[in-house]
Amino acid sequence: MKSPVVKRSVVVAGHKTSVSLEDAFWEGLKEIAGKRQKNLSELVAEIDSQRQHGNLSSTIRLFVLDCYRTQRSESEVGHNGAHEMTAHAAHAYS
Repeated sequence: MKSPVVKRSVVVAGHKTSVSLEDAFWEGLKEIAGKRQKNLSELVAEIDSQRQHGNLSSTIRLFVLDCYRTQRSESEVGHNGAHEMTAHAAHAYS
């Protein structure tokens, strides 16, 4: 059976390092990098530079999770805000 964890090499601050993540986290990290117009190594270096403790793989997992949670929260706020604006407009015209 194939391991769900995939080890890949990335360059961080000019040094090659190995990072082990599940495929879902690699895909999420690539998607986030693309949205920020960065390559994978640039984003990993940014994450690493802000790391306070823990290993890099764990820090990346938490970063990806936080990005998606933030995206979801912003989406929910936008949806609720649009609903509130529609309700306010309907009340104003009734």
